Amino acid sequence: MRVAVVIVTYNSVGVLEDCLASLPAAAAGVEPAAVVVADNDSADDSLAVARRRGAITVSLGRNAGYAAAVNAGLDVLDLDTLDAVYVLNPDCRLRPGSIAPLAEALRTPGRGIAVPHLVNPDGSLQPSLRRMPTVGRAFAEAVLGGTLAGRLWRLGELITDPRVYERPGAHAWATGAAMLISVPALRAAGRWDESYFLYSEETEYCLRAADLGWTTWYEPRAVAEHIGGESGTDPALTALLTVNRARLFRRRHGRLPGAVYHAVLLLGQGVRALAGRPVARACFAALLRPQRVSRP
Repeated sequence: MRVAVVIVTYNSVGVLEDCLASLPAAAAGVEPAAVVVADNDSADDSLAVARRRGAITVSLGRNAGYAAAVNAGLDVLDLDTLDAVYVLNPDCRLRPGSIAPLAEALRTPGRGIAVPHLVNPDGSLQPSLRRMPTVGRAFAEAVLGGTLAGRLWRLGELITDPRVYERPGAHAWATGAAMLISVPALRAAGRWDESYFLYSEETEYCLRAADLGWTTWYEPRAVAEHIGGESGTDPALTALLTVNRARLFRRRHGRLPGAVYHAVLLLGQGVRALAGRPVARACFAALLRPQRVSRP
């Protein structure tokens, strides 16, 4: 299969070099095509690093968000010459030969997105798979916390049971740090939703693709190291993530179910805010005025 890569950068000079350096060995077994770096107006040398490594560069001229940069990267590719596009965070380092198992998975009819096994820099599992968002799962996470709810009886949205990550399978959606998307799925699902500046754009895309009959497939033979962002520790970013979860659920399920989902998220963050957690306080405040939170 002929595969192109789209990497989104924003002040990514500290990680981009290693990401780009990992691509040639990772592409063993597939036919590598273009590498595109779509940059959200970095103030550092991200674009210079990309050019030095031979990547096609696209400068958006502003920090337009992750989805907008993905779209800008896709726009410079000739999809007629490709089988799949690997959308990648710059803080990922792909293991040798890790693209071919994903490409192989996409040969099965109905599979539109293939995602790898993500590990932390120390080699430990980085949970990346998700179940379908529901009010019940949001409530379980509010009461039990995401890690525990994810392990118990499929209660949580985040899948944290290590045994699940030992075998391939279909899932509702996955972390967007590394996604190989087939060209037929790209054509069917269309452009990424730029109304999500950051977070939930990959959720929306996976669920939209699934609505059209394209499965998100997890392949553990493909391994990628993901350094990871600051969501969960940075109050502004976590507030943005939380508000976007509520926005996406409301858009997909309607006003009344969306209001219930929103209230459950508010409950969970409120309890943790009372316990003195600064990140939870930021999320609680953002959920009270979600229309004001568009970006960190």
